Amino acid sequence: MKLIIQIPCYNEAETLEIALNDLPKQLEGVDEIEYLIINDGSKDNTVEVAKNWGVHHVVNFTQNKGLAKGFMAGLDECLRQGADIIVNTDADNQYCAEDIATLIQPILDGKADYVVGARPIDETEHFSFIKKKLQHLGSWAVRKASATNIPDAPSGFRALSREAAMRINVVNDYTYTLETIVQAGREKLAITSVAIRTNAELRPSRLFKSIWGYVKKSMVTILRAYMMYKPLKFFTYLMALPGVVGAAYILRYFYYVFMGTADGHVQSLILASMLIIIAFLTFTIGLVADVIAANRRLLQDTQYHVRRSEYDALYMQQKMEKEAVRTYHVVESVGEEMMDEEKVRMEV
Repeated sequence: MKLIIQIPCYNEAETLEIALNDLPKQLEGVDEIEYLIINDGSKDNTVEVAKNWGVHHVVNFTQNKGLAKGFMAGLDECLRQGADIIVNTDADNQYCAEDIATLIQPILDGKADYVVGARPIDETEHFSFIKKKLQHLGSWAVRKASATNIPDAPSGFRALSREAAMRINVVNDYTYTLETIVQAGREKLAITSVAIRTNAELRPSRLFKSIWGYVKKSMVTILRAYMMYKPLKFFTYLMALPGVVGAAYILRYFYYVFMGTADGHVQSLILASMLIIIAFLTFTIGLVADVIAANRRLLQDTQYHVRRSEYDALYMQQKMEKEAVRTYHVVESVGEEMMDEEKVRMEV
């Protein structure tokens, strides 16, 4: 069982070594642990710090591409390196590294493929009152959109099995945290959450410049993800307002017709007709989007099989190379022993 811990980095030279020093060197149920950083166009000496510390793999971007692309690039490289479990954590040491054992346990037990670490938001001192309430509100919205029970959707402390990592896709450029939960829930991946601890803040968050900017981007991400995976339901909800109002105006008009006082209410009929047409067009868009979503699912399934073939081939190649090296060392050792025995016999 091979675990790779990945850390997205953007100008993290001051805090990266602190985070790396806390990472576990061995864990029960894991045979091998490796470390990977995603250098997202850092302008400082982040890469030098990582290499001097001894990380095994570095993914380099020549310019900053954002957290979402960095996360996906990290998953890709981890899979290429034969990871059975991938843990994603932060370079600012926000999450308690000792909880990695807790984080991966549901995967080791075969109970989940995707595990999200739930922070004690209400007990986190450096979170403002407004931020705590918005975190809860955002997580509630993600739970409704994804049909999951994840209590801390924005948490970046996550563990994925090899199977889950091959199925995950991120299409927005902002963050992976919300979209991947919606995708996992709607695609029926085995996703769960475990309680984790956090460390003292080393630096302010760089993910957003203002709370309201974060809320706006988060809501757009949630709506977009929900629309991608449940388009017909989304557009059916969207057509409800003009449809109901239009139907009400039609009933109102016919009421006046039956009362014999319909004169002067033609405007209501025109407005009702327009609203009904808008509702019908919205529903039609939903039908088209649902067909597109079905095609997207087929493409995702094809992508999964292509990924699996590629990554499994690389995995088998690496396994054979390691076995060849091990065999070489064994043969070399046996050869040396035989030579020593021959020398002894000659001396005798």
